[in-house]
Amino acid sequence: MKVELKLDKNMRIIGTNSLGKTTFFDTHTDSGGEDSAPTPMEIMLEAMGGCTFMDVLAILRKKRKIINELKISINGERAESHPKVFTKVHLTFELTSPDAEEKDLARAVELSQTTYCSAAAMFKRSGCEISYDLILHQN
Repeated sequence: MKVELKLDKNMRIIGTNSLGKTTFFDTHTDSGGEDSAPTPMEIMLEAMGGCTFMDVLAILRKKRKIINELKISINGERAESHPKVFTKVHLTFELTSPDAEEKDLARAVELSQTTYCSAAAMFKRSGCEISYDLILHQN
């Protein structure tokens, strides 16, 4: 796996993967940025969310569950001093499905968080505490 980053302007950075797909990074105005894109740390939260999202989605689909909507909200807390790593992350998984049961969602999230999600594993190995809630809407 290989990526490249280059300065766009001011504090804005463009990341490009080997397929030419781009990710933009920036920072807040009080740090010299323009707030034109997420910060690298926000993207780390999004990356963990995306990783576990894909796991949960794939597991539920393998169980042949109908998924009308799936959302994950993530709140992260960071250390007060540098390096300001994430110390706590809380995820809220919200599934809307006519046939999934809470045990289906719980098992999918558990498998993702304990076995499949490499991004969550990286957070945990750095000492970050990860917790989660499950919300199921049946329709």
